Amino acid sequence: MNRAIRLFSFIVISLFVSTAAMAADVATLQPQQWQTIQEHAIEGDIPELRGMPTQVELLMPASVPEEADETILGYLGATDSIAFLVFASLFGVIALFIIFIMVNGISRLDNGFSGKMIKRWSGLSISVHWLGAIACILLMLTGLVLAGGRHYFEPSMNASSWTSLVGLSSSLHELMAFPFILGYILMILMWAPKQIPASYDLKWFAVLGGYLNTGKKHHPDAGFANAGEKLWFWVFALFGGLMVISGLTMMFPETFVVTKNTANLMLVMHIASTIIISAFSVVHIFMATVMSEGGMSNMTSGYCDENWAKQHHNLWFNELK
Repeated sequence: MNRAIRLFSFIVISLFVSTAAMAADVATLQPQQWQTIQEHAIEGDIPELRGMPTQVELLMPASVPEEADETILGYLGATDSIAFLVFASLFGVIALFIIFIMVNGISRLDNGFSGKMIKRWSGLSISVHWLGAIACILLMLTGLVLAGGRHYFEPSMNASSWTSLVGLSSSLHELMAFPFILGYILMILMWAPKQIPASYDLKWFAVLGGYLNTGKKHHPDAGFANAGEKLWFWVFALFGGLMVISGLTMMFPETFVVTKNTANLMLVMHIASTIIISAFSVVHIFMATVMSEGGMSNMTSGYCDENWAKQHHNLWFNELK
């Protein structure tokens, strides 16, 4: 009994010592924490909040640590530009698409719906798509807070609400990274064979897929995936991969033995990839849900109308026949 008590006491003391050591390590001033900070007293459950910057900009020190690249720090210091680009890649593209639809209209089926449905996607493909899609949307929304919230959200919020929003966004962003990675890997492995570029893809781009409702109506050739879908797939494959690599590197710096300079480079890569993926995601969502009449059923039921297949993916439809 006494031996068990001594062992338990040793464990408790060890935990206190290790916790104190970790706290001391966390409290150490890091090279990036150069901006002036001030303390905010908050009434309620959170008695005190430390380390809130007194201004948004990253103040450059008189001398930069040797391992830190000044060019990279310059990019990261332009927080106002980063916030604008991140928000524009989402809300700016949404606004442009709304204007385009108001002027041009959507792409309707020439002969209406036939009522005959064709199997296009398997149940597994639909599940994988929504696994990656839902995680991607949540990552973009939480990324807005983390990348530009200081400029666009914090000024209209009190310190407690802003801290809660950042904490929730940060935790959810890291949590959603894992289903996104799983969905990303499965999508690349499952769908890459159907995304190989072909010569007729250039003709598809020449008439913008036939989605313009001006002049002569065009229905360019397309296989299982049209040229626009192929472009989106390979952009997602490339920049989604960069997002995964940079994100994991920043989440597990000790595992990958990351230096401060490498971490900064990964952050720049992550932000740039996010801007590109966000813009393409908006286009993809609008094309699937609004722009193409009858297109949404592809990823809800797995089936498409026969007339939709003839008009938008004629080569694939001919192969089925």
